[in-house]
Amino acid sequence: MEKSYTIYLAGDSTVANCPSHEAPMAGWGQTFHEFFQENILIINKAMGGRSSNSFIEEGRLEAIMNEIQPDDFLFIQFGHNDQKSYGTEPYTTFQSNLTEYITGARAKGAYPILITPVHRRKFNEDGILENTLGEYPEAMMELAEKLDVPLIDLWSKTRKLYEELGVEGSKKLFTIFAPNEQPNYPDGIIDNTHFSEHGAKEVGRLVIEGIRDLRLPIEKYICEKKFLKS
Repeated sequence: MEKSYTIYLAGDSTVANCPSHEAPMAGWGQTFHEFFQENILIINKAMGGRSSNSFIEEGRLEAIMNEIQPDDFLFIQFGHNDQKSYGTEPYTTFQSNLTEYITGARAKGAYPILITPVHRRKFNEDGILENTLGEYPEAMMELAEKLDVPLIDLWSKTRKLYEELGVEGSKKLFTIFAPNEQPNYPDGIIDNTHFSEHGAKEVGRLVIEGIRDLRLPIEKYICEKKFLKS
């Protein structure tokens, strides 16, 4: 009998399932299950507006810890809202909060995976992507090395993706629509942080790449047809 795995996702709106009134806005976790065979269950606990600390303060990490089982995975992506007034500092409180996720998962016999935050779409006049995330990605990388936690560097992967698509081409990854193009956005919208359904799938594909890079045991359950671009 084939082994089954459960992957819990902890993160912010770039990971979360977006409500129907925001469609086609989507977090990468929303369609992530499509990349796997039925042996993998995705439980997306990510929530818009949450930082590494507010996710804990609201009891969301505790709820995961009450459910998570040995050999499950906990994917952890924060950074965007940690920059806000209610957030954290990269090399102190951010790292200490992430450590709580890591030690909690390990205590349950589960596997924590750190995921650096996705880039926002902000290009300079030379068409080079600018970092809007401060030191949070590097702080996560440092912690991953210190605590020997597998890390998927989505920060670097999304930079490469956006720059390959360019200033105009990268727009299709995001919730950027002209007036009357989408019924939920009759006046149009320009959002360079949150993904469109297409963008969410493309970023999810980068996470799958990361799983393969790490040779995680769940890689053998990746659905090859879904992973390969049509």
